[in-house]
Amino acid sequence: MTRLKLFIASVMLAGLLGCAGAGQKTGEFIDDSSITAKVKSRLFNDPVTGGWKITVITENGVVQLAGFVKSSQEKNRASELARGVDGVKAVNNNLVIK
Repeated sequence: MTRLKLFIASVMLAGLLGCAGAGQKTGEFIDDSSITAKVKSRLFNDPVTGGWKITVITENGVVQLAGFVKSSQEKNRASELARGVDGVKAVNNNLVIK
């Protein structure tokens, strides 16, 4: 009975891990997560950008920026910071000036 439970738990864990980053290889998923973290860190630490207000999503090295900013300077700076992160292939800046 214990072996059966262990087997079932192993199968469930493998299924959950397989869902992470569906359609991506494990290395790509980790790289995208790392890129997202680096971009968020740069946005947060930059005096021009409001890092907490900007959503960052990375897929296959392409960074998506979304949210609201106060000026075109802040919008442009966010793109510039994202492009400066290693591994970023492109930046789609969907920030809206409010």
